[in-house]
Amino acid sequence: MSAALPIRGVSELERRGLRDRVYDRILAMLLEGDVEPGSRLSIDTLAKQLDVSPTPVREAMVQLERTGLVTREALKGYRVAPPLGEAQLAELFDARMMLELEAARLAAPRAEALVPELQRAHEAHEACAARIVAAMEQGEVPVAITRDYFEADNAFHRLIFAATGNRYLVAMHSDLGALTHRLRQAVLRGTSDVEEAHVEHEAILRAFEHHDEGAAVAAMRAHIAGVRARSIGEERAAG
Repeated sequence: MSAALPIRGVSELERRGLRDRVYDRILAMLLEGDVEPGSRLSIDTLAKQLDVSPTPVREAMVQLERTGLVTREALKGYRVAPPLGEAQLAELFDARMMLELEAARLAAPRAEALVPELQRAHEAHEACAARIVAAMEQGEVPVAITRDYFEADNAFHRLIFAATGNRYLVAMHSDLGALTHRLRQAVLRGTSDVEEAHVEHEAILRAFEHHDEGAAVAAMRAHIAGVRARSIGEERAAG
């Protein structure tokens, strides 16, 4: 028996916890638009800003590279990823379609436990949507309101993935979620996406309330197709 093993275990847990906190801070910076696409991300500078050593920052950047939010250039370090092109958007939504439909199918047998939580998430999304619409009518949408809206939107989907009981699907949704969040944050301004997305969420909720797997999958398909059409349409208009 060795007394050193528990000590190493504690040290590893502490290191992972710090890395995760650093990851969350940098992710928030990227999603809230604090740094422009193409901007260089210095590991040393970020370490100083976050008051940590470069090691957890470097580990966090490796994780962020997997989400596609940052890119790494040989001998140059990391940069904020440029906006997704139309081909990349198509690939992103193809991946989302496959994952979300499978999540709806796997979650359907657990609808009884899922529905109460999904109802609360839908109400929270509705409240955030109302704030977004009100802000749009005033001509400007504050970053905080946008952030709350997308967190409510993501929470609705996250509950469905959690109900699948499949940890790998949950992890894949999390990785894609960061990209989707950033994409939709960029195209939200001046669109009707908020109201349409809320109606689509309601159709998904009703299907789960009726324990109808086929309807849940169909409603999810319609939702992802709607988000895709609106997002790519906005991207084309911006181009």
